[in-house]
Amino acid sequence: MILYTERLILRPWEESDAESLYEYAKNPEVGPIAGWPVHTSVENSREIIRDVLSAEETYAVCLREDNKAIGSVGLMIGEHSNLNLPEEEGEIGYWIGVPFWGRGLIPEAVQELIRHGFEDLKLKRLWCGYFDGNIKSRRVQEKCGFVYHHTNKDIYWKLMDDIRTEHITCLEPDSNRK
Repeated sequence: MILYTERLILRPWEESDAESLYEYAKNPEVGPIAGWPVHTSVENSREIIRDVLSAEETYAVCLREDNKAIGSVGLMIGEHSNLNLPEEEGEIGYWIGVPFWGRGLIPEAVQELIRHGFEDLKLKRLWCGYFDGNIKSRRVQEKCGFVYHHTNKDIYWKLMDDIRTEHITCLEPDSNRK
């Protein structure tokens, strides 16, 4: 499935996106604060496309002007979520390369995923999370109408082999969204 917004194309990841993925995912300002390690090579990025980003409902965030992958947004439904959700609920995750920060692109992508989740997939509730210190991610969730739900303190995060505090937000289908 391909989703469109005013400025973006949200499409499935392709192995040919590996160089673009590596270009943005090698930056230590991106992955670690979102909960995943810095990519170490184009081949590492290609493996992540095959093993992680090829999951259903995971999309490359691309500018309409060139269709080049600059970030990712995904909807993990039910047991595929990090939050042990029921099958009629989903968790949204996202990131974007540093050169694209502050342009409102991820909120635009997340709003389309919210629409898709509620209207097309008929999900009953959407969830999001951000780690302590990830102010940009918190702001995306606020802009998209997510409301604070709870905090998980001192959780072990396997991908980074560390202990973190995660703040969880929630969105109902009938809440007032932009």
